[in-house]
Amino acid sequence: MAKVIPFKAIRPVNDKVHLVASRTVDAYNLSELREKLIGNPYTFLHVINPDFDDNIKTKPGSPERLIKVKNRFKKFVDENVFKRDEIPCYYIYRQIKENNTYTGIIACTGIDDYLNGVIKIHEQTITSREEKLKDYLEVCEFNAEPVLFCYPNDAIIDKTVEETTQKNPDYDFTTTDKVRHTLWVLSEENNVKTLAKQFNSIQSIYIADGHHRSASSALLGKIKRNAKKSYTGEEAFNFYLGVFFPESQLRIYDYNRVVKDLNNLSPNDLIKKIKGKFEVNEVKASDFAPQKKHELSMYLDNKWYSLQAKENTYNPKDPVGSLDAAILTEHILSPIFDIHDLKTDKRIGFVPGIKGSKELKKMVDEGKAAVSFGLYPVTMEHLKWIADTNNIMPPKSTWVEPKMRSGLVIYSFED
Repeated sequence: MAKVIPFKAIRPVNDKVHLVASRTVDAYNLSELREKLIGNPYTFLHVINPDFDDNIKTKPGSPERLIKVKNRFKKFVDENVFKRDEIPCYYIYRQIKENNTYTGIIACTGIDDYLNGVIKIHEQTITSREEKLKDYLEVCEFNAEPVLFCYPNDAIIDKTVEETTQKNPDYDFTTTDKVRHTLWVLSEENNVKTLAKQFNSIQSIYIADGHHRSASSALLGKIKRNAKKSYTGEEAFNFYLGVFFPESQLRIYDYNRVVKDLNNLSPNDLIKKIKGKFEVNEVKASDFAPQKKHELSMYLDNKWYSLQAKENTYNPKDPVGSLDAAILTEHILSPIFDIHDLKTDKRIGFVPGIKGSKELKKMVDEGKAAVSFGLYPVTMEHLKWIADTNNIMPPKSTWVEPKMRSGLVIYSFED
């Protein structure tokens, strides 16, 4: 059963929250990052990029850099940019983006649930990245960006959340990307007990985004347990930060592919080869996206095409092999383009479906790619099917919304 517990968050003071909370550092290019750091002394990016303030360069991931991150965070706390809640709370978070509303619960979950399989995964992690994130947690001793989880819709949890969101929020602000963020602190004892009890009745929780953060938290927890003569399982390092959305509140977008060259084929030759496994039809439109499962879109030589996978190209009973991303790789990318490792081959790129199919057209028209392929979004049911059968999705199969801000709600496990 799932252990999803309240905690004493460190979070921005109300009049600065809109200045503190930031997108992940990877979301900014260098000029944007510099502009944010110069123009906003309160952005959490100063914590993540402490070299900017003293102009003393350190290597990313080095002990020197991580110590500076920790000290910069402590300075924010000492300067009352952040405050610490005095009792364990749940935090109801709502994001409104482009007419989509997402409402979830920020809380902590246990590494035991991850180790024992209560928390289900669908993505393979890379050991070197696990180690890097583990080192970050070990030195800095805080989680500032929650793992994105989903759980089966639950009427009692929904009712408690709905009652809470009828009250005045503790935070309500809109960021420059036109996303509205609202947060309620749920501290009433009865409601806290209700949520904890109800989560404890849920058999499985699924990682939607954040496999490496989960794995690194579990890795650190095991190391700390091995270093102690005894542990209770209730120490702070046994838990990590998550935001928990009911399945109906998440949106899974497609994750599309672009290929830099045609592998010495002409457009006509490429189409002839694809026809061996797909029904290929030109689409007379300026924009096109797949309309159903096992249909791919292709933009090539100023034209859109619909590629419908033939029945003998996949096994519908195979949770991984029946994914459109796997079908594309098996029957087009590998045999025709000679692309076999999607993680390392520099000829292939990935485009989040949130950017729309127009981005695929644009990249080809601008010469950044020779051909693009659009996929139909993976359903929540298929994601759970893969996780429940202990299978792993191909790289970059899903783009899940919402994306959380760093520094909005922080879990500290410093003794």
